[in-house]
Amino acid sequence: MTQSTDQQRFHLGFLWVVHTDLGYVGGLLVTNHLGRPLEFQCTAPVRPNKTQEILYGPTLQPFIYSELIGKTLFERVKVQPELIIISQVELIDLRTSISVPVACLIDSEDSQRELPDQTRIQLGMQQLRFHPDYVDDPAIVQKKCSRISKDADLSEPLERVKDALLETVKTNAVA
Repeated sequence: MTQSTDQQRFHLGFLWVVHTDLGYVGGLLVTNHLGRPLEFQCTAPVRPNKTQEILYGPTLQPFIYSELIGKTLFERVKVQPELIIISQVELIDLRTSISVPVACLIDSEDSQRELPDQTRIQLGMQQLRFHPDYVDDPAIVQKKCSRISKDADLSEPLERVKDALLETVKTNAVA
């Protein structure tokens, strides 16, 4: 398979978790390089019990986001993404559980702060930062992402995932 064919089939994953009255619900949208949906998966609500809240303490939310929800969704999708894009920092540790880079959108406040250059890149209209323990991820992503347009808004598919999750939760609550 040629490199141009590999780049043509470059798949992006967009992962979001919402906290509702029913519990934590996550969704993963896999798109092609143009942002067109290829697959969407979501979880049933995850609700920790009081003992888990006490035992996990401040690590509970990152555990639920990354290990319970994110990892489950990544393993469930049939169309595997080559990059997972997030905007919730609680999901960054997902990278320790999966084989592909996880990149967090840098918001305007973070872009004003000094972040190590080796853990961030420009992709589309946004800057992305990577898990600091995976120093090769930025170079891997830059090499593979040449087909991503410079005017691509990578936050927009995350909004679609969030809206789809809220709609799913609302629909299930009514049913």
